[in-house]
Amino acid sequence: MENYPLVGRELEMNELRSYTARARFSNSPVISVWGIAGIGKSALVRTLYYDRMLHSNQFNKYSWVDVSHPFNLRDFSRSLLLDHHSEKDPIKECRELLSQNQCLVVIDDLQSKEEWDLIQSALVSRPSSSVIIVITTEASVATYCTNNEGQVFNVKGLEAVAAMDLFRKEVHRKNPSSPLKDHEDMELEELILKCGGLPKHLETNPDYECLKGLFDWMHSYFRTCPDSLKPCIFYLSIFPRHHGIRQRRLVRRWIAEGYCRDSDEESAVDRGENFFSKLLELSIIQQIPQLVTTAYNDTSMVSCQVNGFIREYIVSRRMEENLVFELGPKCVLTTHRTGRHLIILRDWDRDKIVFESIDFSRLRSLTVFGKWESFFVSKSMRLLRVLDLEDALGVKDEDLEKMVKRLRRLKFLSLRGCGEIFHLPSSLGDLRQLQTLDVRHTSILKLPASITRLQKLQYIHAGTTVRASALPAPSSRLPKFHRRRGLFGIKVPKGIGKLTVLHTLGVVDVGASGGKAVVEELRKLTQLRKLGVSGISRHNSKDFFSATSGLVHLESLLVRLGKDSQGCLDEITLPWENLRSLTLHGLQDKLPPSENLSKLMKLDLEMDALKEDDIEFLANLSELCILRLRVGQLQDGKLHFHAKMYGEELVTFKKVKILEIASGASELHVTFGSRSMKSLELLKIDCSSASYHLTGLNFLSELKEVLLQGTNDEAIKSNLESQLANHPKAPTVKLEELPRSS
Repeated sequence: MENYPLVGRELEMNELRSYTARARFSNSPVISVWGIAGIGKSALVRTLYYDRMLHSNQFNKYSWVDVSHPFNLRDFSRSLLLDHHSEKDPIKECRELLSQNQCLVVIDDLQSKEEWDLIQSALVSRPSSSVIIVITTEASVATYCTNNEGQVFNVKGLEAVAAMDLFRKEVHRKNPSSPLKDHEDMELEELILKCGGLPKHLETNPDYECLKGLFDWMHSYFRTCPDSLKPCIFYLSIFPRHHGIRQRRLVRRWIAEGYCRDSDEESAVDRGENFFSKLLELSIIQQIPQLVTTAYNDTSMVSCQVNGFIREYIVSRRMEENLVFELGPKCVLTTHRTGRHLIILRDWDRDKIVFESIDFSRLRSLTVFGKWESFFVSKSMRLLRVLDLEDALGVKDEDLEKMVKRLRRLKFLSLRGCGEIFHLPSSLGDLRQLQTLDVRHTSILKLPASITRLQKLQYIHAGTTVRASALPAPSSRLPKFHRRRGLFGIKVPKGIGKLTVLHTLGVVDVGASGGKAVVEELRKLTQLRKLGVSGISRHNSKDFFSATSGLVHLESLLVRLGKDSQGCLDEITLPWENLRSLTLHGLQDKLPPSENLSKLMKLDLEMDALKEDDIEFLANLSELCILRLRVGQLQDGKLHFHAKMYGEELVTFKKVKILEIASGASELHVTFGSRSMKSLELLKIDCSSASYHLTGLNFLSELKEVLLQGTNDEAIKSNLESQLANHPKAPTVKLEELPRSS
């Protein structure tokens, strides 16, 4: 299924024209466009429909029909005929009109498969050179209307800059003598952000009264959504506008709130991930522009934002439903402060009197952005299930002890990014309902023994990024930038194997946790889907890899090898048939066997040396979509992404959409073949240690962006831009400084 941004680059418009032209002479005369209601009509399809060149060259009659509900085929036919109808039966006349002419017909707001069955059986016949474009809000309806999946378009909302640019063009088209003034630009940019990239709503009325109609539609739209999805949608208003939301954070919170539950058919996690995918499809949430890629059609790595327009609607409803209460810059003392979810924003003045005026008796979640204050934990928060302090400032060990003592019903606890937390108290074992514990990027080095009492714990995310001095370097030959920062695991207690419902665990320092003893504990965690370990050496590697053989559900594995890892992959079998993501850091000069990596979609390698045979190994990973290579040395200083057989170049790396390269060599030559990486969209190159010579960039036909990391040299950027000057996709080139060590 195609995913095109709303009125994207001219290439995308031309592509849709091409599909329309092909549809005239195919057995699939129908093109389906789906997304949030109104988006397709407002931009992509309307632009196509009113394209005079398209009409004059391909069609001699055209009509736009808004489907009325309840649906009536006779009334629909009359609307379609417009000024073409006579005294004949309208249905019969429509059928004749479509079969005898080259018609372009747009059917807007089709809501069900039954409506399409009536239209198709009565009006659509073959042979015909007419084309029908169907606009709907449902993906299932869109795919039902055409038997060609390549002619189904999922229309996304515009990014803010593109939305503003479209609006300027519309103003100029309608009134060339009155361009937008600078101060009007600023006001409109703010409003467009709230409209979630739907600038058509601002076209006609200077007071924007037409937004009221859209809110009325939105109310109806949400009313018809599945009941199971509604709480997840309204929950999104917890996160501020522009705030990036990680999928795992959101899904784990939904589970803690009871929005996603285990059933015989699917787990709560699977259900939550399906909900997330549905919201992404509907453009209720949108990928952050800097992270947009269609890599492997998988949302597990997606960081998103709430669609601005939809968020405005949700916020307008949340107080009516008594759902969410927000402490921000405009808060005043009032007696009407209650709700299920409390948000404390960065710009609230931390007024203790205002805080203590709130009724916490029904509070289910507390989310803090910015500075933490010790009075934020109240004795009356007895029903609190979710405490989310990700990246909050000033949270200390004594605050955590108070939280654990008072909030015994917690199911979700996130201290992620709270660097002043050094210890988890032994009283953590009293949180018997806890399902999720996220202490990633804190100063915590070990888990307390009491954690083994938490029989409902499913998700432990720990470990932090530290300076190189705190990490054992796998090899002195690794380039300096590899040793600058790394992921440091934590020590887990004896008995960790009792947590048999865990499906995510990491990063565990195997060496610090007892070596072979902790490996035997890991063997008992048969429900694990994601596992991260560090401290793997030749002394414990065989036991570790043997233990993973029983983890049949494992989909994601991270392994950081220690300094004593020479030969640790020799003579081992890796039973990783279901792995989709694999991270191997600290390899010396040997890759693992590839026989059981047929499903691998993401591979992150850090190793001393990479040989030509290793590239062939990578090329044989047929499902690979994301490839990250950090290599100390390369054979002859060359990296060739292509392969030949009998003198003919083979199709290789055909699904790779993201490629990242870093090397310790002073100079590196990278070559792309004419039949390699034809799907690549994003190329990242670390320029902090090596200078790169790139050949064959124009063969990368889908390339959208090249990101040069670790440099601010404009000359490097300009040289690369000149190489890409004739590239059909006109990819952008950006400079990005690497994060400093801290």
